[in-house]
Amino acid sequence: MLESFGRLLKIMDDLREKCPWDKKQTIESLRHLTIEETYELADAIIEKDMDGVRKELGDLLLHIVFYAKIASETGDFTIAEVIDGICEKLIFRHPHVFGNVTVSDAEEVKTNWESLKIKEGNKTVLGGVPKSLPAIVKAHRIQDKARSVGFDWDVREQVWDKIEEELGELKVEIGQMDVEKMEAEFGDLLFSIVNAGRLYGIDPEAALERTNKKFIKRFNYLEEQTIKAGKPLTSMTLEEMDVIWEEAKKVVSR
Repeated sequence: MLESFGRLLKIMDDLREKCPWDKKQTIESLRHLTIEETYELADAIIEKDMDGVRKELGDLLLHIVFYAKIASETGDFTIAEVIDGICEKLIFRHPHVFGNVTVSDAEEVKTNWESLKIKEGNKTVLGGVPKSLPAIVKAHRIQDKARSVGFDWDVREQVWDKIEEELGELKVEIGQMDVEKMEAEFGDLLFSIVNAGRLYGIDPEAALERTNKKFIKRFNYLEEQTIKAGKPLTSMTLEEMDVIWEEAKKVVSR
């Protein structure tokens, strides 16, 4: 393992010295590529493509090494400091493993984790939530952090009453056609639905992405069937499309 990692570091050194593209990259220029690689990893995980997961982890590891190489050139930090930093953090945040703290279950571990993060310098409970997270992921993270300090429903079934309440408020604003208030209430409804997912152990981002992929497959089936029939979608009625859509639901179940 150490030999493989050393090989990657040596390759990175050579690329930085000899490749025109790699030589011109900066921390900023790599940012959007790293985000893209992260989403590609997420796609592979959703598809349960373990070979894809392996490849995408390699791409992300390359990016980590790349950032550290650039930072070492500017004297900011080295890959060794990156590794040492995460090792120290893991030891500090797992006193039940590396210290004498006793925990009863995973939930208590998460509660202790958030408390330790505050001691490290994250002065507020929600301070560590990245601003650039996608909205649904951010909502889930915000709710999870609030839960860690006890701000949560006493009984998870109560969330359904909240969803009904938010849906009712949205319908009222839709009736008034006030766009700003409609958007606000729609956001409240989405936030409540994300909360329901969290309470029942459902990852809302993964759930929505699975539905996106399912819809794409079914719509592709609809389009393929119309092409075979020599009839463009634009010339079909909704009722005609619905017939093929029902077929698609049987062919593509997930």
